[in-house]
Amino acid sequence: MDRNLADFRNRVARIEAAHERGLGFEAEGTLGRSHYLKPARRRPRLLAPLLVLLLCGVGLKGALLWRIGPESYQARLDRLAAAEGLDRLGSLLLRPDPAARLVAELLGGLLPGR
Repeated sequence: MDRNLADFRNRVARIEAAHERGLGFEAEGTLGRSHYLKPARRRPRLLAPLLVLLLCGVGLKGALLWRIGPESYQARLDRLAAAEGLDRLGSLLLRPDPAARLVAELLGGLLPGR
């Protein structure tokens, strides 16, 4: 079978399928049947925004750790931990992790001193 003939038949099949859905008989610049078709609903994505939020949090902690210094940063965390309410939660969230320490080290190597 000729390859061009197979390609032609595939294109004709796509056009016929579009005609069955009502997409083939529209004049340029008019609102045809395809205008009134509802778009398919997409599931909301959750993983990408959470990953961006996590990366921003780690970057912020690393930048604070680099800018303030480890001793001052730990003293401020201790003050937050001694407080009440949401301050304790803040002290838990701002506790430096290995990724934040790595960001602080990278910033210390790339940027001039504090």
